[in-house]
Amino acid sequence: MASVGEIAAWLGAVASAEVSDRIITRISSIEGADRDAMVFAVGEPALLEALRSQAGLVLASLRDIDGNPYADGVEDARLLKVADARYGFALVAGRLKDSPQEGEPSVHPTALVDETASLGAGTVIGPGGVLEAEVKIGARCMIGPRVTIHAGVVLGDDCVVQAGAVLGSTGFGYARNRETGEYLLFPQQGRLIVEDRVEIGANTTIDRGALGETRIGRGTKIDNLVHIGHNCVIGKNVVIAAQTGISGSSVVEDGAVLGGQVGIGEHATVGAGVILGGGAGVLSGKKMYGKGEVFWGRPARPLKEYLRDLARLKRR
Repeated sequence: MASVGEIAAWLGAVASAEVSDRIITRISSIEGADRDAMVFAVGEPALLEALRSQAGLVLASLRDIDGNPYADGVEDARLLKVADARYGFALVAGRLKDSPQEGEPSVHPTALVDETASLGAGTVIGPGGVLEAEVKIGARCMIGPRVTIHAGVVLGDDCVVQAGAVLGSTGFGYARNRETGEYLLFPQQGRLIVEDRVEIGANTTIDRGALGETRIGRGTKIDNLVHIGHNCVIGKNVVIAAQTGISGSSVVEDGAVLGGQVGIGEHATVGAGVILGGGAGVLSGKKMYGKGEVFWGRPARPLKEYLRDLARLKRR
């Protein structure tokens, strides 16, 4: 819980003196809001609805208020004006959450933790989890049910790993005998490093490096059912949606966005800030650059080019 004044301070906003001491205990949808709840509104219709609700605090974006004939006249003390209501709502939600991550580390009785593994303060290991030898997990991490973290994996602080994820698994790399056609597993003895504030979705798998390391950068968010191959380097604040597959030794640079079911071949590069639309396919060795540039299709190409190709097909 927190007072409206405290919440305003978190967001760099100014609360009305009339409500600054009011206690907010939870976040809510507009429909389910009571006096102890905070809601957010984006756009005038949502703002009108929020102000008609019983919510104790309403976050609204400055862009929806400044210059808005209706909003300019609003004098509701519950209205807290912030730069981005949706982001502010998420930030406050995280701080209000009654989190079991505070205090001493917690390990569920059914979890198996090697005696050489180390847990930071406030880290929680859920039921059925497995942590192998020399795993290191930072502070305030939440490791969900039946997560498997293989030997030597390192996680930073404030990470979330959802149920069923597998970290540090053996990479899919083989050497082939050209005479017999036989495949032999290439050594997979590297590491997986996951930096601070990374979130990893349910049943996602991330391979360790072969001889070097696989690395997931700070603040990256990975959805459910994603696979990241060995020796991949994923930058900071990358977003990867469900069912995406990234082949070994590929690089995804800072701030890139990968839609659902994206496929990336080996040794490819997705540049900083690049956006790959859902189902896009990046060929092995391909390098794609252009901050804010949108690529779509299989093989992936700039959006305008992709749409032009679709139009040509339609005319045939």
